[in-house]
Amino acid sequence: AAMVKETIRVYARVKPPGRRQQAGIYSVDDDEKSLSSLEIIVPHDLADGFVNNKRESYKFKFQKIFDQEAKQDVVFDSIAKPVAECVLAGYNGTIFAYGQTGSGKTFTITGGAERYSDRGIIPRTLSYIFDQLRKDSSKVYTTHVSYLEIYNECGYDLLDPRHEASRLEDLPKVTIMEDPDQNIHLKNLSLQQATNEEEALNLLFLGDTNRMIAETPMNQASTRSHCIFTIHISSKEPGSATIRRSKLHLVDLAGSERVAKTGVGGHLLTEAKYINLSLHYLEQVIIALAEKNRSHIPYRNSMMTSVLRDSLGGNCMTTMIATLSLDKRNIDESLSTCRFAQRVALIKNEAVLNEEMDPKLMIVQLKKEIQELKDELALVTGKERTSELSQDELLQLDELIETFLEDNDPDSTLDVGADMRKIKYCFVHVKQLMNHSKISDKKLLSQHISEEKDTNKEAGEEELKKLKELLQQRDNEINILVNMLKKEKKKAQDALFQLNAASAGSTVLEQSHSINLEESQSSSSCFSLKEAKDFSSSVHRLPFLSRQTGGKMSLGCQEAFEVFKRDHADSITIEDNKQLLNQRFTEAKCLGEKLNEVRNKINHLKGEINQRHVQRAALAISSPSEELYTLDPVEEKLRTEIEEEKKRYKTMFNRLKGLKVEIEHLQLLMEKVKVKLQKDFEVWWSEESINLQQENPEMVSSPNTTTVYPRFIKSSQHLSTSSFSETTRVSPNEDPAGKNNSITSNNPTLKTRTPPISSTSIPLTGDSQADADILAFIKARQNILQKKGKSCQ
Repeated sequence: AAMVKETIRVYARVKPPGRRQQAGIYSVDDDEKSLSSLEIIVPHDLADGFVNNKRESYKFKFQKIFDQEAKQDVVFDSIAKPVAECVLAGYNGTIFAYGQTGSGKTFTITGGAERYSDRGIIPRTLSYIFDQLRKDSSKVYTTHVSYLEIYNECGYDLLDPRHEASRLEDLPKVTIMEDPDQNIHLKNLSLQQATNEEEALNLLFLGDTNRMIAETPMNQASTRSHCIFTIHISSKEPGSATIRRSKLHLVDLAGSERVAKTGVGGHLLTEAKYINLSLHYLEQVIIALAEKNRSHIPYRNSMMTSVLRDSLGGNCMTTMIATLSLDKRNIDESLSTCRFAQRVALIKNEAVLNEEMDPKLMIVQLKKEIQELKDELALVTGKERTSELSQDELLQLDELIETFLEDNDPDSTLDVGADMRKIKYCFVHVKQLMNHSKISDKKLLSQHISEEKDTNKEAGEEELKKLKELLQQRDNEINILVNMLKKEKKKAQDALFQLNAASAGSTVLEQSHSINLEESQSSSSCFSLKEAKDFSSSVHRLPFLSRQTGGKMSLGCQEAFEVFKRDHADSITIEDNKQLLNQRFTEAKCLGEKLNEVRNKINHLKGEINQRHVQRAALAISSPSEELYTLDPVEEKLRTEIEEEKKRYKTMFNRLKGLKVEIEHLQLLMEKVKVKLQKDFEVWWSEESINLQQENPEMVSSPNTTTVYPRFIKSSQHLSTSSFSETTRVSPNEDPAGKNNSITSNNPTLKTRTPPISSTSIPLTGDSQADADILAFIKARQNILQKKGKSCQ
């Protein structure tokens, strides 16, 4: 097989400093023939106060250095395209990004979340590969992708098709198996087929979304874990026996900063230890590979090095990008990243073309071999041997078995000769006889009955548990709303006074008091607070809104979500993307219309040419003359016009194709931000209910809710009554009693409709004043909305 020997290519990319950061001093020198060098100056004030004992400048050589202004497409062309070409040719490839947190690894590998032009290496590589596969019709290609996350030395499959994970631990655990030939196999890592770029991108976004949802609020896991996105390609020429398989790993390593600097403890320290350990093992493997006479390479020490075993010092074209954040604070980290890169650059890899035999052809060869062996056997035994035993032989065996079983002599044997088929048949037959005698009908019946009982009982318990959890959730929601209400009560009253609804308000209050009494009686008879406490201890976690409750948010929750959404930074991104999408859609629509116009014009011109032909043919018959064979200038003009129109059509069509890809990408980005927004809200919401339970411990509490960490605390001052009335609409077809108002939320991200709420279905909190407030609030809001509606009309 062909073999390519070369060292690992190492590139550097410098991130622009942030607003508040002081830029470090460095220079890039591209004079040398093939390499560029980066010089980093360490100012005196950083050199521990000693002027002379520390070097002032450090020089590092890289294949190429991308300075702050470098654009994503340039990075792709220089770094990823050559590797992708090798993968298409049947060699394995790896691209990995190494650097401290915030130095731009994820931006380089996956891309930015806002602009289409910020696409990173993964989406661009997918585009490029599928483009090349489409052009090459000489082979049959199949492509699969996998997406693995390694966190604290455990692997997780981000593309698990079976469920939406809400925690990283819910995703399938990926383990490493090694076969006798020392090949690594990843157990539980799903390979998903992708037939085109769109499918592959969808899988990438699914993985990113799963990863984002699985982050705990306390640590943005994006930088605390290694991620490996792999594209597997196999190709075969029609009729040929060899298959080529190649894989391309695109790796986003965890942040490489050292523990001492981050100054963390506890849970985060564990994380940092694992990260540093796996990067340390990566470094050890690299050092071992660079030394000439080392026989043992410690790949097995960490999951990361095991997975990347081929890529490091093996059968692979490998490229590394060192991302550097060269502001003053991070100069030390940048130096250590550069040192690591220099060590990586010493490794030599031997990439081998991965070819293997086609199983179908193997089958043909093996069948031939079997036939030859059968012929040989027939020669030796003097009997023709078929694969099946004949009917006579089977009967004969049955008789032998029967006499053998009935014979009480302990020394009796069952002798059927040296024929494996007969021996196997005897074993199977004896087994059947045994089983038959064992199981009596009575046993079967009793088993059946007990099984049925069990399943019924389980189903009942399951149903009860679900209902209890739902009730618990509603209680929490009501409590949060009551809290909001208490803070908002004054504002609400002011709003009512302004609307001259004082009289209306007081009657509403009286009605709600009477409802209170009835309700408190009915509720106490069926369900006491103590019982609620008992069962609440069995509810493990605040049931999260969208995933656990099948995508339906309850009313209180939606109210809060609306307000939360308005104050959240991501909603600006969503709005921007929406506008961009709308622009792209209108542009696409416009192009479509123009394309149709051009198509019609071409058809019209063709029609004119045909007409011209008919006229000239008629003319030729009536007066045959020399002139007919000369060129017709009118027809020539029409033909050139057609050619021009066709060119226009082609450029417009290509633009439309590009727009389509961009629109799909933007839609995926929006989905991702929406999921994040909803996740942030869930965290805030559960945190509100925890705070509430800490303030009022006598309320129904669930013990394990504290596992949800607070991400950020939103003050409830944002939630003004007027904002509530703006964000919810009461549907106009309500019944006069006001008992069954179906309230829909005008919120585009949640395509669910809340169940109708009746005014008597609100569980009481035990605080009659607060209950009165809730009911008064709901009624008052309806009044305000009705008045608004009338004034609008």
